Amino acid sequence: MKRVTIFLLAGLFLTLPLQARTWKQAATGKEIVADLVKVEDGKVHLKLADGRVGVVEIISLSLEDQEFISQQSATTSSAGSAGGVNWPQFRGPHRDGVSPDENLLKEWPSDGPEKLWVYEGAGLGYSGMAAVDGKLYTMGTQGDDVTVVCVDIATGSEVWKSGFAKDDQQGYNTGWGHGPRSTPTVADGKVYALGPKGVLACLSAEDGKKVWSKDLVGDFGGKAGGWGFSESPFVEGDKVVIGPGGSDSPVVALNKDTGAKIWTASGFEVGGGKAEYATTVPVDLNEQRQYLRLFNNQLVSLDSESGELLWTTSWPGDKSPAVIPTPIADGNEVYISSGYGVGSKLVEVSSSNKAEDVWENKTMKNKHGGIIKYGDHLYGSSEGGGLICQDWKSGEMVWNEKGQFFGSTDSVAIADGMIYCLNDASGTLTLAEASPDGFKQAGQFKMDPQSSQRNPKGKVWTYPLVIGGKLFLKDQEIVICYDVSAK
Repeated sequence: MKRVTIFLLAGLFLTLPLQARTWKQAATGKEIVADLVKVEDGKVHLKLADGRVGVVEIISLSLEDQEFISQQSATTSSAGSAGGVNWPQFRGPHRDGVSPDENLLKEWPSDGPEKLWVYEGAGLGYSGMAAVDGKLYTMGTQGDDVTVVCVDIATGSEVWKSGFAKDDQQGYNTGWGHGPRSTPTVADGKVYALGPKGVLACLSAEDGKKVWSKDLVGDFGGKAGGWGFSESPFVEGDKVVIGPGGSDSPVVALNKDTGAKIWTASGFEVGGGKAEYATTVPVDLNEQRQYLRLFNNQLVSLDSESGELLWTTSWPGDKSPAVIPTPIADGNEVYISSGYGVGSKLVEVSSSNKAEDVWENKTMKNKHGGIIKYGDHLYGSSEGGGLICQDWKSGEMVWNEKGQFFGSTDSVAIADGMIYCLNDASGTLTLAEASPDGFKQAGQFKMDPQSSQRNPKGKVWTYPLVIGGKLFLKDQEIVICYDVSAK
């Protein structure tokens, strides 16, 4: 499923020509006819037939409405303008791993794109990165504090650093290195961060001051997977959705401003009671807003308003030590994959909310490097297969690329029709066409510098990020920014 971001020029709003259309609220299906007046601060201003103007959060509207707003905004906003393109959460504005950037380099010099700056204060761990309004946000353990850091994208200088939890390296597997594994989520001037031991915190995006925090274990009886709590918080409307696991609160929705509980998921049991690692994915199905969450024994769909179970499909992930990749939804079809020999499958959801398998195989066995749907194909790394292109409809392999710089746990990003594949063993980044016509390399370079503090068993596991004409790579405490715009 795609979620649409609105490209705003820093400090300005978009005033658009009046355009009457029917607008639909995602959660309730309620429709109104109104003119689009302007887009400002994540909200859309709609003029009704009687002259009244209503203000609605963009993320509360249907995907079709969000796509329409994005298209209109793109005509008056430059994709490369400072602060104008955001990556506010794990896998980006659409939660699909595809950057909205255009006009990027389609081929790199022999030594890679131009390096702009290096920041070395992010701390230890494998946290991902978010970028909003000219600021980069990530997490790391510094001493025994789990911290969120904010860096100015233009200069690479630190804006603020804020500790929100303790990390004594106990209670979760640190054999490959300790520290946070999730990506902070930025929404409405706040940052939502999850530590490896289950502390979920809401901080001010401006200065890092704590607004509220919850303990997924102490407050909800949660139970982490072996490598700690690792999912990225999902924020929508007034809710932040997270999976404590355990028998009582497998998934909860909290008020994003106060942390107060809105609902607890019900109607199913989690195999082994573990939270697992996949992040919540929203989807509009059968005129209903649904939240998808993958556990080790099943994929569940929850009603966004109540948390009640709508449908489920079984998954043999309980035969592996971890279920990590985020589900991918497109229309009424949902794709899931896990590594450690499990494989992947596609399910189709009927109008009566019943999920049936379309296909299931072991073509894609993705551990934790992520999979991206681009067009009618999937791209990601698979155990024994290297970088793979897989057909969405049939599940068959289209092509794969093995070799020195293509392993089973490499991570991927896609921007402007190109794959950015990061080899976790060497820190080598490869640029290739995102095309089913075959592997076509267009550049390659090695990340430099790399962390000397990384655990000897650890690797470069943070996903590459491409946004605003810039490429960001992260290895533990080190973040490097490159210019990949076509000048």
